[in-house]
Amino acid sequence: MTFAIYKRLRSATLLLCSIPVVTSLLFSAARAAEAGWRPYEVPPSVTNPEKIPAALYYPTQAPTRSIMVGSFTVHATPMAAPEAKTKGLIVLSHGTGGSEFGQSSLAEALARDGYLVAALRHPGDSYQDSSLWQKPLGTYFTERPRQVSRLIDALLADPEWKDRIATDAQGPRIGAAGHSAGGYTVVALAGGRVDLSRIGTHCVNEAPQDPITCGMVRNIQQMQAPLALESTADPRIRAIVAMAPVGVMFTEQSLKAITVPALIYAAEKDRWLPPSFHAAWIGQNIPGATYRVVANAGHFAFMNTASAPIQTLDGDISANPPGFDRTEFLKQLGEEIPAFFDRTLTLEPNAVKASTSP
Repeated sequence: MTFAIYKRLRSATLLLCSIPVVTSLLFSAARAAEAGWRPYEVPPSVTNPEKIPAALYYPTQAPTRSIMVGSFTVHATPMAAPEAKTKGLIVLSHGTGGSEFGQSSLAEALARDGYLVAALRHPGDSYQDSSLWQKPLGTYFTERPRQVSRLIDALLADPEWKDRIATDAQGPRIGAAGHSAGGYTVVALAGGRVDLSRIGTHCVNEAPQDPITCGMVRNIQQMQAPLALESTADPRIRAIVAMAPVGVMFTEQSLKAITVPALIYAAEKDRWLPPSFHAAWIGQNIPGATYRVVANAGHFAFMNTASAPIQTLDGDISANPPGFDRTEFLKQLGEEIPAFFDRTLTLEPNAVKASTSP
């Protein structure tokens, strides 16, 4: 399924602004009240079979501009000069058929809070390209998190960005957030393991209650034997946020073995990924995870409202259940998620668990 989110990026204007003197490694970026963004690309290589486009959001002193990028409005200044230091790196993974701009309000909020945010466009699972869905399902579930790891590899080696990412005794401060299939992706990066037979059993027994998910999976009848996939965990990721994630394929044992702080959001009226099978399975099995059900929210509540209809298997992404205020909810997310990463990426492990328990 492909979203026609946009056809091309508008040309960005280079803005010249000075970088202020920075006196603190960790918190100097918090004083930067604005967000900048620029395109980024991980080129193909021996270890990276396809280029990985991304949008980088980051703290800046440049005045904010609002621009249309396809169907979404980005409230960040293109090509603005970044601060010399950031609080850390947050990678942002979109849902199936999405783009690097669908969660731009969250990325902007994290940048204003002092983080470098890398929102990738997943090769083979974006508005431009659905080729991952034509491959064996195991490839889909392993390739998505590996793409995130390749983006992290590139940024940690990039002379322009690597020294801007805060580090401590554990290494670079890196978190990950994702929506829908992106929620799956960040849980897999934290250590969640996939057993494809769980999807087969689930869809044989529960397809009427989870029709969209099961309708997207081919050859369900063949997924009856244990079909465990190799781990795609990335130990550099130290905290995760999963928003309305797909999760029925994760093994209970692997979820219970996850040790990084986790914040899991479920949308109460999610018809694409009913929480009882997906978000709840993840949130109730990761030790110490914070699990929150967003009242009256639909599956796309975590995405920015588009300027034109974008049709999916569950209707227009901008449609909301009656009475749900998406604008206000996105503002809330823009406060909660930066605060979560502030706590979990800067505290000692014991303090982290205490601060993130429900």
